[in-house]
Amino acid sequence: MYLRSQAHKEGWRYTVNKRRCMALRPWLQGMGEKEDLSSENYQLTLMTLQTKIWHILVLIMRIVLLQSIKMNLMDITKIFSLLQHDKEEEDTDTGEKQALNQAVYDNDSYTLDQLLCQERYKRFINSRSGWGVPGTPLRLAASYGHLSCLQVLLAHGADVDSLDVKAQTPLFTAVSHGHLDCVRVLLEAGACPGGSIYNNCSPVLTAARDGAAAILQELLGHGAEANVKAKLPVWASNIASCSGPLYLAAVYGHLDCFRLLLLHGADPNYNCTDQHLLARVPRPRTLLEICLHHNCEPEYIQLLIDFGANIYLPCLSLDVNLQDNKGTALLLQARATPRSLLSQARLVIRRALHQASQPQAIDQLDLPPVLISYLKHQL
Repeated sequence: MYLRSQAHKEGWRYTVNKRRCMALRPWLQGMGEKEDLSSENYQLTLMTLQTKIWHILVLIMRIVLLQSIKMNLMDITKIFSLLQHDKEEEDTDTGEKQALNQAVYDNDSYTLDQLLCQERYKRFINSRSGWGVPGTPLRLAASYGHLSCLQVLLAHGADVDSLDVKAQTPLFTAVSHGHLDCVRVLLEAGACPGGSIYNNCSPVLTAARDGAAAILQELLGHGAEANVKAKLPVWASNIASCSGPLYLAAVYGHLDCFRLLLLHGADPNYNCTDQHLLARVPRPRTLLEICLHHNCEPEYIQLLIDFGANIYLPCLSLDVNLQDNKGTALLLQARATPRSLLSQARLVIRRALHQASQPQAIDQLDLPPVLISYLKHQL
């Protein structure tokens, strides 16, 4: 019975494959194949067809990779390298890596410290492993918010900017999970506040979207860029021009984050300093337009005006009915009233200090405390 069943299966496969070959006869002839598709060489024909399809797929992949480079997307080569395991580690028992991960998972900093004092464990301190998103022990500690384990790993020399298979750093993971203490420790240990250049997102964008004002303050205080953009392809320039943290903070209603970004030099017009990107967009939308479109509170409009947004950029109709909207009324009032000399002086001073990369120098100016507070938008 078994032999009969196997023979039946083989016969069925033979018939199906032969029918496939006959159906593909015109296509194969168009590619220069011989017309002979008899039962004796149908396997050879299928192998030839598979080889040609494979070459076509490889060609398509090369085109996609080349295009991805032009689109400034995540470095595909880097991601492929992250997905490949180290050959030396593949040939090694993973018990040591599992022991490190288990200690971090249990938040057992003492056991973790004892393990890392042994060379056979320490050599795996930067190894990626685990289910889901394989990452390093430091990434695991950052995701769970296990501060003591995080400190032990850093003390033993863990790479503070090690990447998981998604090219995310431990700092990005800590920000995503809202672990402020871990964010502080990682930044003090030298973590890049902008995250990985190979990842499309950034810690600042994530904090602004989630409304994590305290985390955002730490990132900006350590030099993170307030005008950062999501890495999108060239054909999505219109979307990329509206992907800055100010846009996210406004749309998600995080006024504290919105104000923090402006205080740290975010551009109040487009939240973008890349003129090449703006030039590719037929009509980029300003933050004033976005705030009015999403019916943001008047405080957002007032902050943009105070921080020097161009109030004439939005293509806003002067219909009297629009004045029922408080934000629109503020904008129309600003258009009708010249900016005060005091306000203009504040804009010039803050812009000059930001261009000199010394925004904290406001406190060192020889001015009365009330004027210092005014320069810092505290009045």
